[in-house]
This record gives sequence, C-alpha cells and structure tokens, in this order.
Amino acid sequence: MKDANSVLQRKEYGRIRLKLREQLDARGMTRNFLARKIDARFEVVDKWYSDQVEKIDSDILARICYVLQCRVEV
Repeated sequence: MKDANSVLQRKEYGRIRLKLREQLDARGMTRNFLARKIDARFEVVDKWYSDQVEKIDSDILARICYVLQCRVEV
C-alpha cells in the first residue's frame, strides 16, 4: 500500500524557481558571457536563464553562484 503523502501521490509539492534572468539583467551580463565564465555550453545557461532546468546540476549551480557572487536562498 502506498503512502497517501508520498511525493509520487501528491499533485502539488512545490517548485524551485530560478532567478538567473533577473540576476544577469541586473548586472548587464549576457548568457554568452556567463557560459564562457563557467565553462558551459550556451544551451545549458539558456535553460537556467529561462527557468527550464529539469535536473539541478550542483556543479553548474556552484559555478554560477561563484561568478555572480551570490548564493542559493529559500
């Protein structure tokens, strides 16, 4: 029997919202520039920028935070 509170049974369990677009725009920084700085493909940065990341890569996240001198917050 499955637990009724299982994440697989719940319809709405929340979502992580990425704010890379706001961070880059506020700094006047382009996605191409960030991609070069973090040694990643433009397409990777574009997914983060568009808040369309399916799986969080902690290494990419750490590199983005290092370049932008920011941190992950709740």
